[in-house]
Amino acid sequence: QVQLVESGGGLVQAGGSLRLSCAASGRTFSSYAMGWFRQAPGKEREFVATISWSGGGTYYADSVKGRFTISRDNAKNTVDLQMNSLKPEDTAVYYCAARKGGYSSDYAVYDYWGQGTQVTVSS
Repeated sequence: QVQLVESGGGLVQAGGSLRLSCAASGRTFSSYAMGWFRQAPGKEREFVATISWSGGGTYYADSVKGRFTISRDNAKNTVDLQMNSLKPEDTAVYYCAARKGGYSSDYAVYDYWGQGTQVTVSS
């Protein structure tokens, strides 16, 4: 069982930066691939970024590539999402998720989810 708690969301102007963090409980965090997803009002949940259990593999949605960076610290049981050059279209609730096995952009294969943190980017 893994419990995930996101933090770091807020209101920022376009062009600004935010850093989201996801804290995980459990002693086997390092065996889980992690992902960040987001959901805007009236839209489907969409993939943002994912990272392998070791941190050696990452993959990003085209819409955030070059602007967002996912990282993890297995000693601290955390996974972060550094978001730069934010755009109004990045506004959404951001969720972190965990799964056993390889990293994936498919939200359906993730086993555990946090409660989400709101990110609002004003124009």
